Amino acid sequence: MNYVIIGASASGMSFAKELRNLDKNCNITLISRDENVYSRCMLHHIISGHRTLKDINFVEDDFFNKYNITWLKGQTVNDLDVNKKILYTDKRSVKYDKLLIGSGAHAFIPPIKNLRESKSIYALRNIEDALSIKDALETKEKIAILGAGLVGVDVLVSLLEKNKKVSIIDMADRVLPLQLDKRSAKVYERKFIEKGASIYTSAKVEEVILDETNDPKAIKLQGGQIIECDMVIVATGVKPNIGFIREGSMEINRGIVTNDKCETSVENIYAIGDVRGVSPIWPLAMKEGKIAARNMVGGDERITDSFALRNSMNFLGVPTVSIGQVNPPDETYEVLTEEGSEYYKKIVYKDGVIYGVILQGEIDYCGAYIELIRNKIDVSHIKYDPFNIGYGDFFEISENGEYKFKAVV
Repeated sequence: MNYVIIGASASGMSFAKELRNLDKNCNITLISRDENVYSRCMLHHIISGHRTLKDINFVEDDFFNKYNITWLKGQTVNDLDVNKKILYTDKRSVKYDKLLIGSGAHAFIPPIKNLRESKSIYALRNIEDALSIKDALETKEKIAILGAGLVGVDVLVSLLEKNKKVSIIDMADRVLPLQLDKRSAKVYERKFIEKGASIYTSAKVEEVILDETNDPKAIKLQGGQIIECDMVIVATGVKPNIGFIREGSMEINRGIVTNDKCETSVENIYAIGDVRGVSPIWPLAMKEGKIAARNMVGGDERITDSFALRNSMNFLGVPTVSIGQVNPPDETYEVLTEEGSEYYKKIVYKDGVIYGVILQGEIDYCGAYIELIRNKIDVSHIKYDPFNIGYGDFFEISENGEYKFKAVV
C-alpha cells in the first residue's frame, strides 16, 4: 500500500507517525514545500532572535529514518489527478493508493492599492518569511503591521524588542478582536504604547504610498491620515493551499470539505488542518492527524473535539487565557466580571451554561473552564463565586484513575 502525505505541518507529521505505528510494512511518502520541519506558531521568535530553526523543530532529528518515511522536501505539488491517483510536483510525479492532504494555507494579501506591487512587503507564514523579515530589519526602522490578530501582535512584540518604530493597524475596534474583549485588549494596548508602539484600531488602509523605487514610504488610512513606514508586514489572515486541486474534482467550500472522519468527497483522499478552511490550535491539529491515520487504515473514529476557541498568550508579562465565546452574540447572554489592579476575569453565561471565559493576570482554573465550556455543563447548582470553581466541583477520579463527571445532586 502506497500512502502519500502532502505537507509537513503539525497535523501532517502527527498523521505520518501514527500511520507508521499502525502499519509497519506500508510505503509512506511525505511531500513538502518546506525543507525543514518547524512550528509555525514560533516563527516570530526567529524574527526576534530568541530562537533558531533548530529550536522550533518539533520532531526528532532522525524522524524520517526512524519511521521509514520517504521525504520529498522542497517540492511543491502543482496538480492532482484523482482519477489516475497521481500527483505532480515541480520535480516529479508520484502515484498513491491513499492520499492525505495537509498542504496548509498561505497568507492572504488584501486588495489594497499598491500593496501587491510594492517592495518591502512581507507576510509571516513560513521560515523563509521569518528569515526575510529578520534580514530586512537590518536596514528598516519604521514598520507598519496590517492586522492585529495573534500573528500581527506576535510580530509587534518581536519588533518592539528590537527597538523598532512600529505601527499596527486593524479594522476592528481593538487588538486581538477574536480572542479578547475591549477591557482585556486595552491592557495590552497600553503596554504596547508604553513600549513605543502606535496603535490604529477601527482603521481601514486605503493605500500604500510608494517612493520612486516602489518601496513603501507611508500608509494612507481612509480619512486621509498618513503613517510613515519603510516596511509593511501583512497579517490579515490566510487562504487554504488548494491551487493544485482541479476544478470540480473535489468538493470545496472555504477549503476542502471533509466529514468528521477527515474524509473528502473523493474516496481514499483525506484532508486535515488549515487546508480545510479552519485553523485548529496545535493540540487539535495533532489529534486530527492521528484520527485521519486510524481511519485511513480502516478505523471508524470521529473528530468530536472541534472546540478550537481557546488561546493562551503572555505579552509583556501579562498572561491571558481566552476560552470559547468571549463576546456575547446578543443580549440573552449574561456577562459576569471581576477585576482588580492586576487581574481581570469575565464569564459569558446563559441558561446555566458557561459559553466563554477570559482570565487575565490570574489564570487559575482555566483547565476546569475548558471542560465546562466544551461539554456545556450546567453550573447553576454552584452556590458560590463562579470565578473560584475548580475540577473538584464537577469531576472526580474513576476507579481506573481517569477524570469523570460527578453526579449533580
